[in-house]
Amino acid sequence: MLASLKQIEAQAIRLDAEERAKLAESMLESLRSPIEEVEKAWIKEIEERVAAYDRGDVSTDTAEDVFAQARRLTQ
Repeated sequence: MLASLKQIEAQAIRLDAEERAKLAESMLESLRSPIEEVEKAWIKEIEERVAAYDRGDVSTDTAEDVFAQARRLTQ
């Protein structure tokens, strides 16, 4: 059975500073893959949206129009 988070924290806090730093680095590294996948997905989405804009496939509104509509919706 896996230790609870509180148990792991209690054990980790007893490590010396260098060991805690290595543990923290290891934990952060374990999060990078999903973050990189999300970033790649966003880059693809941005590229697709820019391409659609460049082709004229999407309509745009001026900032003034957007803010005016937002004001109307909040009144």
